[in-house]
Amino acid sequence: MSRILIAEDEPRIASFVAKGLGASGFTTTIVEDGASALAHAVGGEYDLIILDVGLPAMDGFEVLRRLRGTGSALPVIILTARDSAADTIAGLEGGADDYMSKPFSFGELLARIRLRLRAPSGGDSAAMELSAGAISLDVRSRQVRVDGKVRDLSAREFTLLETFLRNPGQVLSREQLLSHVWGYDFDPGSNVVDVYVRYLRRKLGAEVIETVRGMGYRLRA
Repeated sequence: MSRILIAEDEPRIASFVAKGLGASGFTTTIVEDGASALAHAVGGEYDLIILDVGLPAMDGFEVLRRLRGTGSALPVIILTARDSAADTIAGLEGGADDYMSKPFSFGELLARIRLRLRAPSGGDSAAMELSAGAISLDVRSRQVRVDGKVRDLSAREFTLLETFLRNPGQVLSREQLLSHVWGYDFDPGSNVVDVYVRYLRRKLGAEVIETVRGMGYRLRA
């Protein structure tokens, strides 16, 4: 079981990420300041760190600089409200493996975590390649095929389909899908799930996703 260090000083976001990762089979630890993040990260007990830039005491860029200065190759995913090109470049050139801006989709974060943690031997290929019936999805290449033919999906459509494929036969409520695909800052009254389900039906086939009245949606095998 992979161990994830979450360095985030906003309790709501930290709890949201930890809860989602726990449900996906990961063990998590939350720290709320840069000094604690660095101390935990250099201890060698974790497989990946999700690092907020705006941490108190020591910001995420400094944590990353010092961590890489120790020779650590621990995978780092920067998670921040700063979305300028300069900040993105600073994070990646500073040694980050990936960079995500807030607000974010948990589904996309999960996919990026899995990509960074995939075993060199290919032992986690089952998590990277998903299929149901005629549909196949490759998380690495972000490619979806139906009966062998590539279908062009937007980032949200891809994450929504991945969520269904990771929960085959399970009824997923609109609230679950909103939280998982659109992130912690979603509007529970939005009809965006229904809209994107329609998009997927148009591209993949009307029979692919079943409406379960009063409950939500389910992917047909």
